[in-house]
Amino acid sequence: MELSDACTHSRGHSRQPWNKARIVGQKRPLKSKEVWTIRVRLQLEQRKRDLAMFNLAIDSKLRGCDLVRIGLDEVCIGGRVRDRATVLQKKTGRPVQFEMTEQTRIAIQAWIEVLQLKTGKYLFPSPLTGREYLSIRQYARLVRSWIDRAGLEVFSYGTHSLRRTKAALIYKKTGNLRAVQLLLGHSKLESTVRYLGVEVDDALSISEQLEL
Repeated sequence: MELSDACTHSRGHSRQPWNKARIVGQKRPLKSKEVWTIRVRLQLEQRKRDLAMFNLAIDSKLRGCDLVRIGLDEVCIGGRVRDRATVLQKKTGRPVQFEMTEQTRIAIQAWIEVLQLKTGKYLFPSPLTGREYLSIRQYARLVRSWIDRAGLEVFSYGTHSLRRTKAALIYKKTGNLRAVQLLLGHSKLESTVRYLGVEVDDALSISEQLEL
């Protein structure tokens, strides 16, 4: 279930998760052609914020709560977008590293030029008064709009589809669960197995072949 990898809130018990009482199931990762369909549409529509967010979501493999609160100084140094970045995960409190491809760096740079951000500001500020950065709800709505405009089944995909996409492709290509575990920031290999939907016997066989 997607809920097992969802972001949690620590502010009391009155605040309910956005997906409470919803059927959330395991969301599909995007295929390469679907990633490019969304990317090209965002480019043609000149939606610079959305393109930067989409590309960064794919590359970073971050949970939504970590993606929306990324600061400028986490992805840039000396006015230049980093090749790699490190983010402290809200759910686990553990740092996770990720690479940023050239197309992602270009998209982020273009978005920064629009915002004219200064050090310390969030990369994806909220348009709503009183909020410093986009909420999970706002991010989820954006993802739904991207999926819908690409002609895909909206209910089959979600924010975790973007988190799972590159991880699933890496696993399919290499069979390296340990690498995927590190990239997703999971503390246990079993979490990665469940997240990818890998058969346990297959996963154990692959894991036994890894030299850590």
